[in-house]
Amino acid sequence: MTNPIVDPLVETVDSDADSPLAHIEATRQGVATVWINRPGRRNALDPLTIAALRQAFETLHGAEGVRIVFLRGAGGQFSAGGDLDWAREAASLPEDDDRAEAHDMAAMLKALAEVPALTVALVEGEALGGGAGLVAACDMAVAIQTATFGFPEVTAGLLPAVISPYVIAAVGARTARRLFVTGRGFDAREAARIGLVDEIVADAAALQAAAARLAEEIMAAAPAAAAAAKRLVAEVSGRTIDHGLMHETARRAAEARESEEAQEAASARAAGRKPAWTSL
Repeated sequence: MTNPIVDPLVETVDSDADSPLAHIEATRQGVATVWINRPGRRNALDPLTIAALRQAFETLHGAEGVRIVFLRGAGGQFSAGGDLDWAREAASLPEDDDRAEAHDMAAMLKALAEVPALTVALVEGEALGGGAGLVAACDMAVAIQTATFGFPEVTAGLLPAVISPYVIAAVGARTARRLFVTGRGFDAREAARIGLVDEIVADAAALQAAAARLAEEIMAAAPAAAAAAKRLVAEVSGRTIDHGLMHETARRAAEARESEEAQEAASARAAGRKPAWTSL
């Protein structure tokens, strides 16, 4: 398979969404990478970077043919979280303006969580505060063994409020309480143990290889079925298993069996070939 990071942009991704602070690369096979691009500031998040990321994620909502989305930081760092200069300025803002900026961060994270394709954080260096929140908002994460994580907001008298729904969903309430209240940092091994990270690799080359492997694996999944499976988890999680939910899941299963993708898979098996989507 071709390298999933360096191929030219596919036509389905709108290049107008690109920004010096966050930009999209994608392959003709449908592998997209969103880069956080403030390496001189350890890819820290400020209002302009948050807006650029939100635009990139929202562009991917409607980008046909995108099968998997990687999120990573430029310059060997994922993200150090909130920009300290921004935090100092925000402290002097009127309450309504401060709340609006926090809402912008929440909207960006929601846009990431609602990307239809599988999203994967590729973590090098630091993932702190809002940076770790970005990791939690992705569907999965791969980290280099030297990566570091943490939610240090309380050490500055702040709260990890906006990222909290995603972190709690990833690691559970009890672990989130410990991490949020102490503000202590932790390594990639601990991040994997608590469920924030799914895979640990040795170095940057292994991270690239893991991305290539995941991109190749996702090509075996029928695109519409994969997107529907992701929606299914979001819409079923936490619900009571009653007759209504049983009826709904049975309906979805039946619709999937009757879909064009299911018919193509059956035809491919009968003909001894791979389904058409594997060659995209």
